[in-house]
Amino acid sequence: LSAFFWIVMSAKAKARMATNPPSKGGDEMADEYGEMTDAGETCVIPQLQLECGASLSNCEIRYKTWGTLNSNRDNVLVVCHALSGNADLESWWGSLLGPGRSMDTSRFFVFCSNVLGSCYGSTGPHSINPATGKRYGSTFPRVTIRDMVSAQAHVLRTLGVTSVVCVIGGSMGGMQALEFALSAEHPPARSIASLCSNGRHHPWQIGISECQRQAIRADPDWCGGDYKPEAPPKAGMAVARMMAMVTYRTHPAYWTKFGRDTHDRPSHEQEVFQVERYLRSQGEKFLHRKFEPVSYVVLTEAMDTHDVERGRGDYFEVLQGIQVCGAL
Repeated sequence: LSAFFWIVMSAKAKARMATNPPSKGGDEMADEYGEMTDAGETCVIPQLQLECGASLSNCEIRYKTWGTLNSNRDNVLVVCHALSGNADLESWWGSLLGPGRSMDTSRFFVFCSNVLGSCYGSTGPHSINPATGKRYGSTFPRVTIRDMVSAQAHVLRTLGVTSVVCVIGGSMGGMQALEFALSAEHPPARSIASLCSNGRHHPWQIGISECQRQAIRADPDWCGGDYKPEAPPKAGMAVARMMAMVTYRTHPAYWTKFGRDTHDRPSHEQEVFQVERYLRSQGEKFLHRKFEPVSYVVLTEAMDTHDVERGRGDYFEVLQGIQVCGAL
């Protein structure tokens, strides 16, 4: 239990640092993520049944692990990434990982996988459909948070994991953590930490996501989701990311960080506010991560449609019925 709370408090501190960095003196244009790749090992699920009724043949889940699985195979920490993350935990929560750190690899076997529908190694819209020999693109079936958890639980069983010490994640990762507590019985989670997350999106959140999706779809290169790999809808993707970045800080936080400061430019050029420069920079940095626009659409839809209440009863009663130790 003490290990659980140490992990949670450290992760919360990391989350606060990511969303509220010092207002002065740092590189405000820096990307908080490291290099985003599809590195890792691959588990192939022969047939993954989805909530929508469809199934995926030879579904691949890319994952990475750190530390050593003990003899009882129950010293496991599962870390679930947010919307744009990958399986390489070191790229985005690296300061929490390692011997003597919160995710102590001398004590725990740490597991992180790229979610179903993403573009960093796991099966997603960019993948080849074995039935057609072509990219799924717009034909990729609708996936849900529950589908993601089902796939991760399959990988854990393949590794011989008998139970999980804690499932932890932020944002979309927090949704997965909640779902682990509700639906993943094999292996069971003994505790969860759902950070900066919820059991379903409010209409305001769905509206923000829809604006982002429409920005991508409005790009002439979108081609209905079947764009050429070498010519993705970059402009729409950058604008979608800028919209998302606006929601990651509060109104007061934006004032503290940027105020009405402007970026130094030659006098004959139009004045540019620092906040404008920041958002444009974040849009460009996201393009450098090579995140697939169609995956962005698929994953934001998965977040919007997620609801722990679905098929289980009243929303609040479902949350109150979670039996494992949790930090929400």
